[in-house]
Amino acid sequence: MRFFAAALLLASIPGSGPLSAQAPSPTKPPEAFVQVDGSQLYYEECGSGPRAVILLHDGVVNSSVWDDVWPAFCKQFHTIRYDRRGYGRSPATTKPYFEADDLAALLRDRKISQAAFVASSHGGNVALDFAIRYPAQVCDLVLVGPAARGFPYSEHFILAQRAFEQAKDPVEVRAQNTYFIAPGNDAAREHLRSLLKAAPQDHSHNDMPLPEKPDFPYVQDLRMPTLILVGSADIADNQAVAGALVMAIPGAARVVVPDTGHLMYLEKPEIFFSLVSGFLESHEF
Repeated sequence: MRFFAAALLLASIPGSGPLSAQAPSPTKPPEAFVQVDGSQLYYEECGSGPRAVILLHDGVVNSSVWDDVWPAFCKQFHTIRYDRRGYGRSPATTKPYFEADDLAALLRDRKISQAAFVASSHGGNVALDFAIRYPAQVCDLVLVGPAARGFPYSEHFILAQRAFEQAKDPVEVRAQNTYFIAPGNDAAREHLRSLLKAAPQDHSHNDMPLPEKPDFPYVQDLRMPTLILVGSADIADNQAVAGALVMAIPGAARVVVPDTGHLMYLEKPEIFFSLVSGFLESHEF
């Protein structure tokens, strides 16, 4: 309960500066590929802390989306981020596959028996699928603007996705989207635009994921500490999923971060890292 009160206080802090001003960028981390069922995943690994944290990116940008908080995670935790198939430096898949199996393969390769998962948007889908299948390997869940398998999308969300797919300039459609980046967060919007332009394959590849069972009602069996973060400007669908998950997962906490959208770690990196690290350290995961 003390952490939850502290989280609300932190979330009320207006604005944020570059997090790297507090956490100097570490030496360039090792970059490598892990083989997964005939394909490969690009990953980066840093930090020497005794506790592992896995960062799972959203469905819009590859793992570079964590750049602003990466130095701080590296300083405090043993941290891994990776590109899902077809994103960033990971080649597109040539056949259907289970996304949670890729995550399991990465953990086996890195010899990590248990980790905390910080997962954004569709990455939250992957983290929940993994946690439902392998609960003993997940010590903590942090879900950011999460999606949840089996939760229905609204007509507004479907029409917004269709507009993106039909756009002549899909990069600009996403960069200008006010639920990805809240109005007024101009530097974060420009950062998102640059990330989108740098990796066009992120929004043009075929994902081909095999279907998992719906997350509901199985999330009610999860017993790891869970924090759900959602931006006040995020789309109503993600607000609804966050509310449903906080009611369904025993002991889960939810924090609504003001003046942020779907990608709050781009908009308010200092506040984001404070909330996540405070949550993880509050119970010595």
